[in-house]
Amino acid sequence: MRENARYYVDGSAARQLRPQEDKYARRRQTPQTRRAHSHRRVVKAAPMNKGYIAVMAAAFLIVCVVLTGYVKLQSNITSHIKNISDLERQLNEMKLANDETYTKIMSSVDLEEIKRIAVSELGMKYAKEGQVVQYTGEGNDYVRQYSDIPQ
Repeated sequence: MRENARYYVDGSAARQLRPQEDKYARRRQTPQTRRAHSHRRVVKAAPMNKGYIAVMAAAFLIVCVVLTGYVKLQSNITSHIKNISDLERQLNEMKLANDETYTKIMSSVDLEEIKRIAVSELGMKYAKEGQVVQYTGEGNDYVRQYSDIPQ
């Protein structure tokens, strides 16, 4: 056991703490002892051999490739989102133009004039009682007629 070791008692367990050097301990050391202590404190870096450098270079390249791919993917997504928003804007403009055109067409149609031309110029007549046949569909959207409607 070292003679300058100090002990500390805490409860029922005694622990040995690191001995603390006093101010003058360094002066009492011989040069050989100082070199030995200073040699222990130097931490040398691990030597880098060719294999280590190759692995690190490969890892660096892989990270660069992945990050470049990620940036390209983000750029593509951004351009697609911009393209979609432009197409949606065009669609809304076309819908508005279509609605305006439909409103103009519907307002320009005079149903009374069409009725007058159909009756007087084309000889059309209104249907009489019994000429109208009511047909109820069975949930289908359209009706197929395979024969003449009976009189």
